[in-house]
Amino acid sequence: MEIKALGIDLGKNWFHLHGIDKRGKPVLQKKVSREKLPIVIANLPGCLIGMEACAGAHFWARCFQQMGHEVKLIAPQFVKPYVKSNKNDQADAAAISEAVTRSHMRFVPIKSSAQQEILAIHRVRERLVRVKTALTNEIRGLLLEQGITIPQGVSKFEQFLANLLDPEIEELSPLFKGLLGELVEEFKLAKGRVKRLEERLQRLGKEDKAVQRLMTIPGVGPIGASALVGSIGDIRQFKNGRELSAWLGLVPRQHSTGGKPRLLGISKRGDLYLRTLLIHGARAVIRWISQREKPVSSLEKWVLDIIERRGINRAIVALANKIGRMIWALLAKEENYRMHATV
Repeated sequence: MEIKALGIDLGKNWFHLHGIDKRGKPVLQKKVSREKLPIVIANLPGCLIGMEACAGAHFWARCFQQMGHEVKLIAPQFVKPYVKSNKNDQADAAAISEAVTRSHMRFVPIKSSAQQEILAIHRVRERLVRVKTALTNEIRGLLLEQGITIPQGVSKFEQFLANLLDPEIEELSPLFKGLLGELVEEFKLAKGRVKRLEERLQRLGKEDKAVQRLMTIPGVGPIGASALVGSIGDIRQFKNGRELSAWLGLVPRQHSTGGKPRLLGISKRGDLYLRTLLIHGARAVIRWISQREKPVSSLEKWVLDIIERRGINRAIVALANKIGRMIWALLAKEENYRMHATV
């Protein structure tokens, strides 16, 4: 049995396999359990294996690579057009086996175990930040019902609550103070966990040259740099900086027809978390530039020109796009960022 390409529809306990030969005819259609999947794949001759990039895909990809197979991961939205008629697990496996053989198909890079561990820290941190925000909004809303407003800013927020919970202040009832105190303790716990995770990311960044290199770019700190390195992996999968920016969803979305080009807003494809970090980093850089009396670098002059012509919000996105291209250049050329002074 000669298999050219094998499509695997991943599941939690059961997996569906669909193998095709050089002519595209099915030669293997099988449903196997999680325990038997490694045995079945190990007994197959070396072939091209395709899977959707979903939960567990990177783990299985590394396992199959060690068995001598060529493994490629495909984004689920690129597999969907190849599903014929009704959707089921076996039809999905057949669609994957066909999609993986397309020469124009775009594939998802396989992440190493170390990359996934770094991204796991970021995902936990992201959730805790959302918890902090939710608790802040809940406390503000509950106090607003009592006719009390809290000043903006985290430091002012904590100081205001500390004063409000003072036993000598009788503005709130003991019952409400007890409830508010529990929410404040929950907020402090989440804040402490976020701080510890960020310290862990900073320690990991000191051991990684790529993270240190990205931190030389204005607007990229240890959190953003570690998330980018953990997500990108091998920079050679991108031909140029624009491909990386497109992967981050920071390039214009196109809707052209009849030879008439039409560019819309940014595509917002890719990882929302990475794009958010770059946007926030660009916003911080622009706030820092606006405090200067005059620009001292060509980048600052370029940003100020865009703000004057297109407004600050478009300038933030444009700077995030440029930072994405800088990231590709620094990782591809293994150089640090060099500021060019204005002429």
